This record gives sequence, C-alpha cells and structure tokens, in this order.
Amino acid sequence: MFERLNAVEPPDMHIIETPFKASNAHPLAALTATPDRAPVLTLESVSVTARTSGADSVVLRDLSLTLAAGKTLGLVGESGAGKSMLGRILSRQLPEGFKVTSGTVDFAGQDLLQVSTEQHRQWLGTRIAFIPQEPMSALNPLMTIGQQMTEHLLRIGVGALECPERAILALEQVRLPRAAAILQQYPYELSGGMCQRVMIAMAFASLPALVISDEATTALDVSSQAHIISLLRGLQEQHGTAVLFVTHDMGLATHACDDVAVLYAGEIMETGPASRLFSAMRHPYTQALRQAIPEMTGPLIRLKPLAGQMPGVESFPDLGGCRFETRCQYAVELCKQRPPILQSLPDGQSVRCSRWAQIDLSAITPDVLGEHTPGQAMSGLQILQIKGLSRTWPGQRSWFGRKPGVEALKPLDLSVAPGEFIGIVGGSGSGKSTLARLIMGLEQPSSGTLILNDQALNFGEKDWRRRISSIQMIFQDARAALNPKRRVGRLLTQAMESHAHLHSERSARAIELAANVGLARSAIERYPTQLSGGQRQRVNIGRSLCDMPQILIADEIVSGLDVSVQAQIMNLLLDLRKEHKFSLLLISHDLAVVRYLCSRVLVLHQGEVVESGDTEQVLSNPRHPYTQALIASVPPTRSDAVWRAATPSDH
Repeated sequence: MFERLNAVEPPDMHIIETPFKASNAHPLAALTATPDRAPVLTLESVSVTARTSGADSVVLRDLSLTLAAGKTLGLVGESGAGKSMLGRILSRQLPEGFKVTSGTVDFAGQDLLQVSTEQHRQWLGTRIAFIPQEPMSALNPLMTIGQQMTEHLLRIGVGALECPERAILALEQVRLPRAAAILQQYPYELSGGMCQRVMIAMAFASLPALVISDEATTALDVSSQAHIISLLRGLQEQHGTAVLFVTHDMGLATHACDDVAVLYAGEIMETGPASRLFSAMRHPYTQALRQAIPEMTGPLIRLKPLAGQMPGVESFPDLGGCRFETRCQYAVELCKQRPPILQSLPDGQSVRCSRWAQIDLSAITPDVLGEHTPGQAMSGLQILQIKGLSRTWPGQRSWFGRKPGVEALKPLDLSVAPGEFIGIVGGSGSGKSTLARLIMGLEQPSSGTLILNDQALNFGEKDWRRRISSIQMIFQDARAALNPKRRVGRLLTQAMESHAHLHSERSARAIELAANVGLARSAIERYPTQLSGGQRQRVNIGRSLCDMPQILIADEIVSGLDVSVQAQIMNLLLDLRKEHKFSLLLISHDLAVVRYLCSRVLVLHQGEVVESGDTEQVLSNPRHPYTQALIASVPPTRSDAVWRAATPSDH
C-alpha cells in the first residue's frame, strides 16, 4: 500500500507583501521563449448564442476585454454569470448547442476562432494553459501523479530522460513536499488542495504565454494560496505570463489582480483597476456582492445575501432591458425597457448602468440586520464524544522491511454539543478530512473511541449503519458526489427513497430544498452535468439537509460558491440550526467563514491540534505561530490594506 501524505505539511516559511517581487530565474525557463509585452489576449464584441426552448438565447453578450503580457485580469461574479464560459471559448469546448456568433478572440496576433484545429491543439498546454476548478475530476484516478506529469511533459516537448527531474522541479515550485514520493501516488491518496497544486504545476510546466485560472485557489488553504499568488506574480514579471483569474473571492481579486471585470448573466457590469474598483463601486451588483462578504475583524453582523436569483439562460430572450433589473433595488421603469451600454469613465473604470450617475453607492451603508451570533452550544449535553482518536498509515514495504508509518491524525479529543458549530482549520494535509472520514466510519481509526448519544460507536457492528445515519457529510468534490445520470430533483430527495413517499410529497420537498440553497426551480429537471460547479455544490448541500441530521460534517462546503450564495447558505445553516438543533463540524480554509459560523475552532497542523478555543479569541489573539501565520495569510477585503501573507513552517 502506498504511503499516505495527508499529514505532511511543507517545511518552509516566508513572508510575502504585495506588490510581489520577482524571484530568481524559474528552473523551467528553458522550455519556452520569453514572450513580448504586447497584449496577449483581446476579445472584441464576442457573443455566444445557445438554442434553448426553440429560441436563440445570447448567453454571452458583447464581451470586450484586453489582457496584456505580465498582467492579471480577474473575472468576478456569481456562479453561472459566464466566467468559465470564456475559458470554454478559448479551449473550443463550448457545450453542445452553444456557438460564438460574433466578435474576435485575438491571441498574440491571431484569431483563435479562425486558426486550424491542429494549430489550436498545439497551443493548448504549451502557449495556453488551464488550471481547472475541480482537480479531483481533472486527474485520472487510474494513473499515478508521475505518469500524468510525464505524459504532459512529453507532450510539451520535454525529453523522456529529463521528465523525472522536470516533474520534481514543477511540484517543488508549487510548494509540495517530498515531490519524488508524490510522483508515486494516485490522486485519491492526496488531499484536494494537494491535487490542485499538482494541476497548477502542470499548467506552468511550459511557462505559457496565457494561463486561465478557473477558481484555481479555491481548494487551497490560505498559506498555499498566498504562495501560488506569489508564484504567479514572479512568473509574470520574469516571463510576461498573462493570467485570466476566475474567482469568487473579492478580497483575493483585489490584491492578486491588476484589473477586474464583474460579470452578471453573460454581460460585463463593471470593470476597472483592482486597487480601486471595490472601494469605488459604481454598479449596484458590485455593491451587493461586497455586502455578502464576512469580515475577519470588526463587529459581527448578519450578512445580506443578494435577493432573488440570476435569470436562467432560457429566459434571456424575454429580457428586454438590464439583465440585473429584477434584483436591483435601484431599478426604475427605464431599466426594463432597454439594455444599458458599457460606459467608459474618465477614471479608467467602466460601468453598465443607466442610472450610475444618479446613485452614489459610496454614500450607502449596508443594511445592518442586527447583531450576529455564531452557532453556540444549546445545552451542556454531549451528543458526540471523541477520545484519543488517531490514524496512522502503514509505511511502504521494501527489501529491508516496512518503512515507518505516517501519522495522519495524532490522538485527538473532541466533544460536540447540540446546536454547536465547530470549525476545523489548517493547511492541506493537516488531518482535517481524515478526522471527518474517521467520524463517518469511512476509515478505521488506529486508536480511540467514538461515543454517539452515550453509546460507543464501533465500526462494523450490527446497528452501526442505522446509528451513523444521524451524521451526514457533505463532500468537497460535488461533481464526484452526484450521480450524473439522475436529475437534480431526485438527487435532492435521495434520502426519501428508503421510506414510502407519495410522488407529490417528494416533488414538493425537492422544490423546497432547491429554494433553500438558491437553485432556480428549473434546475430540478436538469442533470448535474448541466450545472456550473457552484450550482452542483448547492445540490450537494441541499441533499444532506433533506432528512435533517443530528450532526452535519461539512468539508469545504462553501469554498466553491460565489459570495452571495455563500452568505445565503451560511444564514440558512444558522436558521435551520434554531429549528432542528443540529450540530456542525465545518472543515474550511476560509477563516472569515469560520468566524461567522462557528463558536469554537480547532487548528490542526501535521495531524495535531495546536490551538483551540473560542473562535473570536483564537482569531483575534492567536498564541501558536502556525495559527498566527494562517491568519496573516488571509487577503484583506480593503483595497488600501497591505496583504502580509505567511506560509507556516514546522514548529
């Protein structure tokens, strides 16, 4: 059995301040020539049309963007706004029935829409690289990391004898420890964050002219995220790499991007320099996104999610005016009558709003919906007690015997009270997901006991499956967790299949759950493959809430969601807690989310709890150096603040 690496944390530590400074020459620089500083990507009036319900629907309308060499352009917006559609255009992977109907896509002087298929294929992976949103789905589960790295390196022109060394260098560049050992592992033996770093390493192996990063840092802890942003900046300054940075994290976009475009329903609503756009918002949609972000400091107030839902593609032909009109609190009759144009302003920003001059968003403060309280224990009872729980992976066999095992989780004690929300934080491979799998019985512990409702819970005992059903888990990879052959309505109500229910009851429950997690009613009849990544995660969350659990284990449940839906889901969990008194174990890299939801927090490092206690106290006055480094790595939401990001070391 291969040695597991989940408990291993990178041993280095460094401090990063923006603006980032270029590092020494990249070890893979010889693979490609340094591009010039001319614009790398220019989109001019690009529109994408899809045939829906017998009518043509303009999915992307009049999209114009310019991305220069060495610059980062951020694309921000809700799930389904069209951010990832741009990557599909560049890769020629538009869904069936979708096509580019107007405009040009200029890449380094040539129209990507017109070049031959052979030329386009040669550019992908060499001059144009992609970092996907879901690394667990992008990697082949039947091939080792080394086999997949070698296959990619051979394709981009690296000699067979050089591939092992190049692969190790690429993995070390993205701060993966023991790179040689990782090459022998399969994707399922690594954490989600480690798999994402493998994908980033493969993307930069050829030092491409253009990198499309589709939520590439979503699965990473904040310290690794800071390192990746530092790497991107260093490569850009040295080699002129242009980066299209798709993200829902507005704080990260503020500090990682040079310019930002805010998308909604296939249109650009606002653009401008990242250093100024979020502090001088001109469009009501940008303001609404900003109001939905939890803060790391300051008073805790209830978040204000954006009301309503983004219109579906099938409804676009019926929208004669502004596509944001139905959700805009400042809309008037004029907004319904004609679509607004994207107006260029003297300060370098652009805005698509007919009333921007009459609305002073800087003078409007967010509605305070009252003081907010995270999920605190509702009684002194303990529904779950964990005593001395640990997991050690056996070492690999060799001619000289078995190597020492790896402690994925050192002996851990934890108690959970009714209604208590507990955050579990730490870097990738720190043992967070291992703890969740042990509680769920997906893996057997090396030592320790689990006591559920005052009775010992032993894996494999006669009554184990019935008792463990009171604990539900939401997995990080929504695509892998959802059956692609079942419609969303059936997936949401899957828990009802074990009991006799009328079809009408199940349909009504599906509609209710879809509304709770922010899905349009039309999504109930779709399949998971017809949804965006964020929409699939909403289905995943809704399914776990169908038969209300006693304890919910959530593994990065909001990391792939846009900020408005994230706020909606967090408020939903807190509201449902009051009614059903369920508890939550929240595994998350987002410390602001943990602060908003959880009254208690555990900080894990290399499989060990290094700090725990009241969430507010731990985050405002951390005692352990590792906790301090994690908090320093969080990008501030204020554009005028300096981002001091630290990657933790061994202590």
